[in-house]
Amino acid sequence: MANITVPHMAFVFGILGNIVSFMVYLAPLPTYYRIYKRKSTEGFQSLPYAVALFSAMLLLYYAFLKTNGLMLITINSIGCVIEATYLIMYLVYAPKMAKIFTVKLLFLLNVGLYGLIILFTFLLSEGSRRVSIVGWICAVFSVTVFAAPLSIMGLVIRTKSVEYMPFLLSFFLTLCAIMWFFYGLLIKDFYIALPNVLGFAFGIAQMILYIIYKDTKKDLVTELVTDLVTELKLHELATVIDMSTTENPKMHTSDQPVDTMVNQGGCNKLLEQNESNV
Repeated sequence: MANITVPHMAFVFGILGNIVSFMVYLAPLPTYYRIYKRKSTEGFQSLPYAVALFSAMLLLYYAFLKTNGLMLITINSIGCVIEATYLIMYLVYAPKMAKIFTVKLLFLLNVGLYGLIILFTFLLSEGSRRVSIVGWICAVFSVTVFAAPLSIMGLVIRTKSVEYMPFLLSFFLTLCAIMWFFYGLLIKDFYIALPNVLGFAFGIAQMILYIIYKDTKKDLVTELVTDLVTELKLHELATVIDMSTTENPKMHTSDQPVDTMVNQGGCNKLLEQNESNV
């Protein structure tokens, strides 16, 4: 039986990282299916997807600079295609102000800043130094990808609803962070390994938040049903009182307060019911 070596383990974690990362990219599909069905982006934001696209583009650039970047090339090429598709769909159904914001964001990040990074790293560095600079840049923006859902977490806390934070996305982000951490550790690429420590922490925080607020919607529905039942009972009581006052016209005297007449009518009605029961 062949011994399992570090390169073999790195390959396994790389494959698993590709599979789980692909699932992460597919996790928002229910959200975008909902956008397609309702023809509206509702409260969803484009920022996490624009940042994810930018991070995938950076990692793709970093992977081409490395000597052993095949695992990064495959998944980030797929990621660029999927994230671009999400953003195009968002632009189709977003309101005017959201469209303008998204277009500005894409030009700022994915055209302007990305172009500047490529330009300056080629002009001001070379060889291993260029790889190191791009690696640090990738590490920073990988953290922002994991931190981008913080805006959604804030929305969950404010609205006490997990409607805009799918559990599957949080779960696969956490699993993805674990796989790429071990992959980076095994190939001694700390630009990949270190950001995924924070990615794991953010993923756990999102899942805890989901568990806290997942039943809030049910509680609100229960409260609304209770209020509706109470209102119906009050309406039924008011109807009984009104009928009793109608059946006892003698109580409608000009010198009797209205509240007194209503109360007496209700009492008389109850007395009549008691007598009939006897």
